[in-house]
Amino acid sequence: MNAADASAPTATPILSLRGIRKQFAQSPDLAARIAGMLGAATPPSVVKAVDGVDLDILPGEVVGVVGESGCGKSTLGRMIAGINPPSAGDIHYRGKSVAAMDNKTRRSFELDVQMIFQNPMASLNPRMRVEDIIGEAPVVHGLIKRGEQKEYVAGLLRQVGLDPAYAQRYPHQFSGGQRQRIGIARALALKPKVIVCDEAVAALDVSIQAQVLNLFTELRKTYDLTYVFISHNLGVVGHISDRVVIMYLGRVVEVANTDTVFNRPNHPYTQALLGELPSLDATRREYQPIKGELPSPLAPPPGCTFHPRCPHVMPKCKTEAPSLKGIGIRHLSACHLNDLPPEQRPAPLNAH
Repeated sequence: MNAADASAPTATPILSLRGIRKQFAQSPDLAARIAGMLGAATPPSVVKAVDGVDLDILPGEVVGVVGESGCGKSTLGRMIAGINPPSAGDIHYRGKSVAAMDNKTRRSFELDVQMIFQNPMASLNPRMRVEDIIGEAPVVHGLIKRGEQKEYVAGLLRQVGLDPAYAQRYPHQFSGGQRQRIGIARALALKPKVIVCDEAVAALDVSIQAQVLNLFTELRKTYDLTYVFISHNLGVVGHISDRVVIMYLGRVVEVANTDTVFNRPNHPYTQALLGELPSLDATRREYQPIKGELPSPLAPPPGCTFHPRCPHVMPKCKTEAPSLKGIGIRHLSACHLNDLPPEQRPAPLNAH
């Protein structure tokens, strides 16, 4: 089975990513600058934040994107939302290349795909009242008239569980959970089809996280939304996602339905992430954290980038990067272990 067969969607994707890459040039350090002044040209270092991602997202689907800090998941989310353009590759929205869109079509795409950020305080203008934070963009883009703003904002505040009387307050007058609800209302105000949630509950208390996750579920049903839900927490992603994408150092290493990821994880990195999840059924279990640190994206390891931390590393892993291959129905994994006969494959990490 090849990757195309394993990932073939049952409906036309609302978003398709093909070979998406994002590189950031780093400023030369002092030594390099001195070398430059002396006439020795030193090219800037390059960070490969996202390194060749292919992904289809179906209408109404919740796709969770998981990985350690620095894996490129937030950069991927910002490219999907149109905030940062990819360095290479293409993003298609409803079958049309975003890069090739004319101004009118591009404007429609930018309204259809909205983003909710991790830090609600930093993403809200502290000098604006809630009514303007939520209602300004719909007025500017002609979705509502200026005279309709007050009533429109009141309805959105009710939808996210806030009192419409709060519309005249400023962001600093709210708790973290309330500010995140305001951020959600601001995203909904533009009537989007897709919402990218970048660590949208990471800064909240656990009890508030549950409330906001339930709100996301309710809004998905009400507005027929598609979510790209970015998180470092597999437990949170498992609560809300239909499908999970595991990223490591800018690359996708596994994609599968949520049940498959949690019950039959294939990639050693996915298995290790699951092994670190707390469980009430594992009070006597000895946890085995992932050894080592995430390598620097300035100098990623050759071959499989996970090989310095993988307990099942083989010589091939150190020289040849595994491709993302289909191993089941809509289940993809990038691991050389899948090339071995089943009887030669090691037992899953943290198996219990």
